[in-house]
Amino acid sequence: MKKNMGATDKAIRILTAAAIAVLYFTNVIAGMWAIILGILAAVFLLTSFISFCPLYLPFHISTYKKKKQ
Repeated sequence: MKKNMGATDKAIRILTAAAIAVLYFTNVIAGMWAIILGILAAVFLLTSFISFCPLYLPFHISTYKKKKQ
C-alpha cells in the first residue's frame, strides 16, 4: 500500500474520531446515530494509523508529501 495521507489529514481524522467518542460517552449521541458515527470514527482511526485511504485511490487524491533528502 502506498501512503496517500499527510500529517494534517491524519490529525483531522484523529480529532474527529475523538470528538465522536466524547459525544458518545457524554450521551449526546445515542441509538443508530451512535452506531453509524462509531463505525465512521473507527474507520478514521484505522486509515490514520496506516496512512492510507482507499477512497482517495480512484480519485487520485494524495495529501502525503514526500520528504526531501
